[in-house]
Amino acid sequence: MKKTQTVLAAAAMLFIIIAALLTSFQLAIYGDPRYGFYEKLYEKYDVTEDLHMELSDVMEVTDYMMSYLIGEEEELSIVTEVDGHKQDFFNEQDRLHMADVRNLFLGGLRLRTVLLVLAAGVILLLYFWKTDLRLYLSKAYKWALAVFLMAAAFLGIAFSIDFTACFRIFHEIFFTNDLWMFDPAEDYMIRMLPEGFFSDMVIRIGIIFLGFLFAIWLIFRVWKIFAEKGQEM
Repeated sequence: MKKTQTVLAAAAMLFIIIAALLTSFQLAIYGDPRYGFYEKLYEKYDVTEDLHMELSDVMEVTDYMMSYLIGEEEELSIVTEVDGHKQDFFNEQDRLHMADVRNLFLGGLRLRTVLLVLAAGVILLLYFWKTDLRLYLSKAYKWALAVFLMAAAFLGIAFSIDFTACFRIFHEIFFTNDLWMFDPAEDYMIRMLPEGFFSDMVIRIGIIFLGFLFAIWLIFRVWKIFAEKGQEM
């Protein structure tokens, strides 16, 4: 029975950690409704000069693109002034690739919901089995966190050594086509979103995720303190 409880507690904590990671993606991408982080990166990487666009126009394109990715717009198409001409900012390759990206992103959000429901169900089951939730869940979290941090450290080192290679491998794993391979000379979207943009976004996601991990640890820590005080009374 104890072994089963341990396995279930570990599964619940792993589900919560993965859900926290997926939430970190969402907060990093959509946490600022004005997309101030994007604006800073556009300035950092001289995006307006590469596109020959006004920053206000780039931000308008960004707002539309992000609405599309979250499912609020049906078609990725917006006419703006770029390179001195009024034209659709996105081409057909952009639309095909970003449709895949949207499906991946929205699928991740649906997966998060499933994981949280499963975690809640497992914890509820452990509660009905009269399991010491604080003891089992806190131990399970430590093990799950250790495994996750080792994996994160490995990925962090790999990305810091060669971000381009890791970025390519990521796309080869999650996409079944080569539509993500853009030519900056012909494609405006890749000029708006250079490699450095994604590198900084990965760091932003990592910082938010670490914040979630610390918050979960803090919850267990506070829970332990109150439990110990309750035993003393």
